[in-house]
Amino acid sequence: MTILITGGSKCGKSGIGERILSAFRGRKFYIATMMPYGGEAGAIIDRHRKMREGKGFETIERYTAPGGLALPEGCGAMLECVGNLCANEMFVAHSPDPCGEIIRGIAHLAEKAELLVIITNQVDCDGIDYPPETASYMRNMGVIHSALAGMSDCVIESVCGIPVPLKGGLPECLL
Repeated sequence: MTILITGGSKCGKSGIGERILSAFRGRKFYIATMMPYGGEAGAIIDRHRKMREGKGFETIERYTAPGGLALPEGCGAMLECVGNLCANEMFVAHSPDPCGEIIRGIAHLAEKAELLVIITNQVDCDGIDYPPETASYMRNMGVIHSALAGMSDCVIESVCGIPVPLKGGLPECLL
């Protein structure tokens, strides 16, 4: 099963994803994509590590090329987050095809994992004109989101920490 969770900044997406992964019976992986640049990133990484304590997740730091990650068959995994992954592919790895790299990579993870929870951020909802690099990032995120929603069994929007199903039903652990 593949579950895509989207929503605005700091709206409870991670908590919802961790509840779903915690209910999985089997080996669990947390795939962290945020590069530890600066104090704010460090604070976010620390907060997420504290949220995961005692939940039995094995953390994998993977900043680019998710398709190169070898997950064991039948595991549960949570990838956090697509927004970081896209920025890393575009601005750090300078991938010639960041959308394809991410979409193919996540499809590969979904083939291996019995449960894959994907966390992403809503972008491009404000109607503001941005500089060309930011506009390119936002377009790429739209392409990636469309593809991920299509390949997912369930799509959830987190609204103030409340899981709202957009595609498929909510997993039992959220009911």
